[in-house]
Amino acid sequence: MNYIDTIESFAARLNCRIVYKNEQNGILKIDNQPDGINNLIIGIAPPILIMEQYLFSFRSDNAEMFKKLLQKNRDTIHGAFVISEDGNKVLFRYTMQLGNIDFIEFEGAINSLGLLLSEYAQQIIDFSKL
Repeated sequence: MNYIDTIESFAARLNCRIVYKNEQNGILKIDNQPDGINNLIIGIAPPILIMEQYLFSFRSDNAEMFKKLLQKNRDTIHGAFVISEDGNKVLFRYTMQLGNIDFIEFEGAINSLGLLLSEYAQQIIDFSKL
């Protein structure tokens, strides 16, 4: 199955704009400006699909910020806040199984990210200043 074509068609149905595509590496980058989604990276690495959205960088460890992000993770329906491998960026990350992925599940993940960004925008902006 050609998962990249499937995911690209799901994104198109949601009026997302494909801003980058590397079929060989299984990478898509999409935008959905009305939902505040900008440069969402979708990695297709069978048997999983990984979505990552860069949110902000931080200059120093802040236990209170990390605590609030973890608390917000509990309310998040799909995905979670994570810290990048280099340890200085906060990302939204969601992972799905590709074997039975369908449009409804993909749409739910995109909608969850859009909702999270709209509800938590001010807090994310405040955290980015730390």
